[in-house]
Amino acid sequence: MIVVSDTSPLTVLLTVGLSDILPKLFDEVIVPGTVRDELLRSHPWLPEWLHVAGVKDTARVKQYLRSVDAGEAEAIELALELRADRLLIDERKGRNLAVQEGLSVIGLLGVVLLAKRKGIIPSARALLQRMDDEAGMYLSAEIRNAALKSVEE
Repeated sequence: MIVVSDTSPLTVLLTVGLSDILPKLFDEVIVPGTVRDELLRSHPWLPEWLHVAGVKDTARVKQYLRSVDAGEAEAIELALELRADRLLIDERKGRNLAVQEGLSVIGLLGVVLLAKRKGIIPSARALLQRMDDEAGMYLSAEIRNAALKSVEE
């Protein structure tokens, strides 16, 4: 399964030191150049399993820039060009645009739940708490509780 990622989900996983969840869930994780550059502003290194690819249709990226930031625009376009299985993105505007363009999306919460279901992490609750405490990832109590209930936590 090929996944193209936006910056925010990777930033959270890198911040809590658990980015290696992604290659355990997906065959290939790819980011566009803008996302790589955004990540390197906050992180001194990137995992070797993270691949970088350029987008071809820059005109469509410019069109997307009317409603989302550069990293999101390039990630959406790259996911379309590569026919990725999923786009890993959390921002609402970006998710809405991606779905409108026909992409299947997954957010960081979905990644945590998938990792729990596959036995990659022992506790979704503990990881979500770390993401909140260490990386500032906010989830409403209602969403958090519904998600944890779905994995019997």
